[in-house]
Amino acid sequence: MAVDVRLPAARRRVNEALGAERSWHLVSPGDTITTDTGFMRGHGTYMEEDKLLASVAGVVERVNKLICVRALKTRYNGEVGDIVVGRITEVQQRRWKVDTLSRLDSVLLLSSVNLPGGELRRRSAEDELAMRGYLQEGDLISAEVQAVYSDGALSLHTRSLKYGKLGQGVLVQVSPSLIKRRKTHFHNLPCGASIILGNNGYIWLYPTPEQMEEEAGGFITNLEPIPLSDREVISRLRNCILALSSQKMLLYDTSILYCYEASLPYQIKDLLKMEIIEDIVLETRHRLVEQEG
Repeated sequence: MAVDVRLPAARRRVNEALGAERSWHLVSPGDTITTDTGFMRGHGTYMEEDKLLASVAGVVERVNKLICVRALKTRYNGEVGDIVVGRITEVQQRRWKVDTLSRLDSVLLLSSVNLPGGELRRRSAEDELAMRGYLQEGDLISAEVQAVYSDGALSLHTRSLKYGKLGQGVLVQVSPSLIKRRKTHFHNLPCGASIILGNNGYIWLYPTPEQMEEEAGGFITNLEPIPLSDREVISRLRNCILALSSQKMLLYDTSILYCYEASLPYQIKDLLKMEIIEDIVLETRHRLVEQEG
């Protein structure tokens, strides 16, 4: 029986031109950010002996006179308007609890979801009794952040047909800091799959639907068998996302598509090998730099 044995290879240095594409100021806990007393202290910083020091490892961000440090690896801190992918963890009275990778479980109120068939009316006791028929523990949903409570918990809503219960697909978890904020986080990629890039670090990959089911209300999912070709595309996209995440590259539609195209000469299972990951990510970096000019 043949055994695939691979020896550890020395990590290659990225081209200086690629490494200088962004002049980030990286700091670790205890590093001095500035000794100027004219700046205000933001998140991730503290004052000691008239010096502004970093309390977390991350990137220094400055807005006028305010300095803060954005942690490279942290829990998700939601903002109003964010697109999130979450998993139902509990059904409570007139609300669902949702795991969104934040410090506290998010809340999806019964009044913040579409009723089946798109009815517009007040929620009654019958709707409350049927909540588990709409969404139950373990279901995956896509939603939008409607509000942020004083304790940091998020209030979600699915009052649009593009949100709702997710059907067949693959869930990939990455660091929330790697998701690039864009105007839209729903993408139909030309390779034949669709993707939802949740701001909270959950990414959902699924076959591109042929038509939208307007009457579903966001609760009916398609459970028909998925062809092998679609499953292979989704598996390749999943490995490409993990490759970009391991090299700390920002994830958005263009970077994922470039990485997918760079991975086509390789088999899907080979995309888990470190030397191939470095090759396809390096090619992706080159194409992104060329595109930015």
